[in-house]
Amino acid sequence: MSKKKRRQMIDLEAESRSGGARLLPKDPPAPVAYFGEPGLDFDAAVMEQIRKAASLPVAVKAAVMPDGHPGYALPIGGVIALDDAVSPSFVGYDIACRMTLSLLDLTPSELIHNRQQIASDMLGVSSFGLGSGFRGRERRQHPVMDDPLWKEIPALRPLHSLAWEQLGSSGGGNHFFDCVIGEVLAEAEWMPLLVGARFVAVMTHSGSRGVGNKLAHVYQKLAAEETRRKASGIPGGYEWLSLRSGAGQEYWQVMQLMGRYAQANHHLIHDHFVERSGLRPVARWENHHNFAFLEGGLVVHRKGATPAEKGRVGIIPGSSGTSSYLVEGLGNPDGLNSSSHGAGRLRSRTASRAQFDPVAFEKHMHQWDILAIGVAPDETYAAYKDIERVMQLQEGVLVRTIARLQPAIVVMGAQADDGD
Repeated sequence: MSKKKRRQMIDLEAESRSGGARLLPKDPPAPVAYFGEPGLDFDAAVMEQIRKAASLPVAVKAAVMPDGHPGYALPIGGVIALDDAVSPSFVGYDIACRMTLSLLDLTPSELIHNRQQIASDMLGVSSFGLGSGFRGRERRQHPVMDDPLWKEIPALRPLHSLAWEQLGSSGGGNHFFDCVIGEVLAEAEWMPLLVGARFVAVMTHSGSRGVGNKLAHVYQKLAAEETRRKASGIPGGYEWLSLRSGAGQEYWQVMQLMGRYAQANHHLIHDHFVERSGLRPVARWENHHNFAFLEGGLVVHRKGATPAEKGRVGIIPGSSGTSSYLVEGLGNPDGLNSSSHGAGRLRSRTASRAQFDPVAFEKHMHQWDILAIGVAPDETYAAYKDIERVMQLQEGVLVRTIARLQPAIVVMGAQADDGD
């Protein structure tokens, strides 16, 4: 029996178990917790998007993180728990976008003295910008490319070559490769440095690149088809796949593979950097956003939100010209054990480009002694919310801050591609 036929049979069995009754939006919606002030920290579009998501018949509980801003369907910074269902658009179109931070055996003074060489090493080990990647002998090698799912799942087969080409690349948009100077602000069992210590680390933000984007569109289309068969009144982009359906089970496998692929991208960048630079990694922390997690019998979607269960290490970046933070989760159940995944966009990319002030940008980066490479007008500090306000809203509520990270070198890909 073909995989397509088997998936169709699983879908029919799942539909028969549901009893055939049409599902309708919830009225009132499932409860939503806001970590910020509506109208001040979140605009009307965010409120409307999370309301629609919480109105789904499979919705159980939702939250908006302090960096919340409009996205496609679920807002960026939106977290929602669904019952036995996964929504490709709620996961996002850069499946398994993530953060990784490697603590280095380098002092801040050594970084400043060798900044140009370190920046050269950073540029030399990854590939930046729209459609970036490695070809021929430059292709990166990693066991994730040998995963049998690449051959077993039809949607993955034609994308294997593209995935291999983009393996170890950074991409464009809000993806970056930074070198930061950190300061330890609080004790944590997992932090190998004492309070007050200053350190150097490299930090990356990227995901599953073009492959994840293409797969998200494939499965969102299947979700729309499946939802139309069993529900009415569901807005476009808010559809879901049952985890009991063949398409739902297949998407779950694909999402997990994209998680391993995105992790491999980061590990390759960091590993090639330390090999080229001759530096030694002391510790490494990482976490997904744009992912769905099975937690407490529910499927918790974090679209641009960081897992923050009690004791979990989180990385919350600011912008190209502001501080980032290394945090520890507090496990807040109202926030579905989550935190923000960054500062959050203040305005759209189009508006940011229109309001870009190159003189103010250069002055700001010079004032803060930041070497910036490839930062687009819609990715400057002015395009983002105040990270200090975002952190204030979640400090002691969703997370506790362990270290502040100040950018010293920022490398980006200029053009937007798969983004958040």
